[in-house]
Amino acid sequence: MKYASVIVDISLQKLDKTFDYEVPAELDERIKVGVKVTVPFGSRQITGYVLKVREETAFEKEKIKSIISVVEGSLRIDPSLIELAIFMRDRYGCTLNQALKTVMPSKKTVAKKKTRVEHATVEAKEPTEHIALNSEQQAAVSGILSDLSKPALLHGITGSGKTQVYMALIDEMISRGKQVILLIPEISLTLQNIRIFHSRYADRVGVINSRLSAGEKYAVQSAAAKGELDLVIGPRSAVFVSFKNLGLIIVDEEHENAYFSETTPRYNTVEVAEMRALLAGAGLVLGSATPLLDDYKKALDGRYRLFLLKERAVENSKLPKVHIVDLREELKSGNRSIFSRELAAGILDRLEKKEQVMLFLNRRGFAGFVSCRSCGHVVKCPHCDVSLTSHAGGRLICHYCGYEQKAPTVCPKCGSKYIAAFGIGTQKIESLTKQLFPEARVLRMDADTTSGKAGHSRIIESFSKGKADILIGTQMIVKGHDFPNVTLVGVIAADLSLYSNDFRASERTFQLLTQAAGRAGRGDKEGLVIIQTYNPDNSTIRFAAAQDYEGFYADEIDYRKLLDYPPAGAMLSVLLTNPSEEEVYSETEYLIGMISKKYADSDLHLIGPSDTGIKKIQDKYRRMFFVKFPDRELLKSIQNDIIKEPITSSVQIDIL
Repeated sequence: MKYASVIVDISLQKLDKTFDYEVPAELDERIKVGVKVTVPFGSRQITGYVLKVREETAFEKEKIKSIISVVEGSLRIDPSLIELAIFMRDRYGCTLNQALKTVMPSKKTVAKKKTRVEHATVEAKEPTEHIALNSEQQAAVSGILSDLSKPALLHGITGSGKTQVYMALIDEMISRGKQVILLIPEISLTLQNIRIFHSRYADRVGVINSRLSAGEKYAVQSAAAKGELDLVIGPRSAVFVSFKNLGLIIVDEEHENAYFSETTPRYNTVEVAEMRALLAGAGLVLGSATPLLDDYKKALDGRYRLFLLKERAVENSKLPKVHIVDLREELKSGNRSIFSRELAAGILDRLEKKEQVMLFLNRRGFAGFVSCRSCGHVVKCPHCDVSLTSHAGGRLICHYCGYEQKAPTVCPKCGSKYIAAFGIGTQKIESLTKQLFPEARVLRMDADTTSGKAGHSRIIESFSKGKADILIGTQMIVKGHDFPNVTLVGVIAADLSLYSNDFRASERTFQLLTQAAGRAGRGDKEGLVIIQTYNPDNSTIRFAAAQDYEGFYADEIDYRKLLDYPPAGAMLSVLLTNPSEEEVYSETEYLIGMISKKYADSDLHLIGPSDTGIKKIQDKYRRMFFVKFPDRELLKSIQNDIIKEPITSSVQIDIL
């Protein structure tokens, strides 16, 4: 007799445990790990997934009920994905039900038809022949393929041809009979690359994105599980595609924030991809011009292998020149426009030459920081070295420790009255651009203009075909796009993300500015980048202007060491959410009290609690606290205590 451990109805999050059922003789050959079954549960029948099959059970055999049937037409979960779900439960503090729900495709009815691939109609050669690689690219491909047992970090400057490296790796995997997952931050923002991959691999490539229906996504998942695809491309959820013979996972633009899930389980895609590759015996390649500091440190420490691409791939293409404009001087000269004199002159010059311009508003992480337009001073928390956030009633609050003060009416550094919360939007920039350059054809790319199903592709297609002179947008316009006729990139306000209320603000600002600069001069025409800022001497801006990642890393890691921030130190971020504000507050205090008491003899540092940047989302209150300590093993113990400690309420706890 065999017994199956089944986790039932994954939509019921409170049932986060398995139940043993007897395997009927007639189902013996069909009951395997990962199979979906129907079982009796109380007075009703319910579905669940088999997590284990064994000869014995710890329960009284006469009380064990039998499995009723195998659910016909359902996809069997790859056993390695079950192991991955267990890893996610332990790492991120979610339930196993929540993790399984994330890794599994949900069955949806879908008409049998060819999977649609959305792409922009842009100029691109059909790369169906041998890929011509330069010496740097070939060395990277050969080095990566020589040992797939250790993750590889491909650090290539913007325009260095990382896509060609990916295609060469994919070609080799396919020739070995292996399948590949290619993760990209947001598929609608990299349509040009998608078209290249689809033209090369045709019907053997599947694409998953948020614009597809649930049924279309399921069709891709099903085709992959049946071995009908060699390559699946998609955002973070594509890491869970069930391939029978997975050989490689590639994470393009691995630094992007889109790889961090904002819903439970709040997973880090790079971490999950590394575990997925390990469980499948596959390789992992992380690619970026601006790698996460955490991952670059792993490369320097030998945990990852490092491969460099230091030259642009297109002949005669060079990194653009970068000029930093001091907006304080513009103000002193009487120029109150959002356009510095140099940027305005540069735009006019490009319009006359029939070249294109991108205007980038650096709003990532923007949270209403207060700054002085005269001297550039930013009001920061005296305890956490992050900017204070402007709230109603003239309050400034730190979202790490809860420190609060009244908003100043004059600058505490220079006495200027020009101090206030900084804020400007893309619509305002579009309006001012049209006023100053009435002859220019202007496109705006943001959440409002891309809400339709083909919103992104329509704008990208129009700009790539030269139907517009100026493209305005936030970070979505600097992600992977390749417009050869763009010779000028203007960064309207570099400071907006530099002073977000996050210790990673400098890192993310460096990434954005470097990526933005990389959009200029990608063809054979010289590029120019103009960065406007109230803090021209800021080291992050200086390193980004010089495209100096190594210099930035050395500078930033010293700062992280000083304050024990990752990756120099270790830190747990604990987020609590619940519709009841009272329960969130009481549960937070309970956990902090438990940690303080149990680890009283250690020198750990508890920060908070405090409300999050947005206190309430979808009728759920949110509260956070942080635990810092150099020893990661101690933090793992604390994390396990938070997960396993009896919870006195229904508060959702996420650990990052």
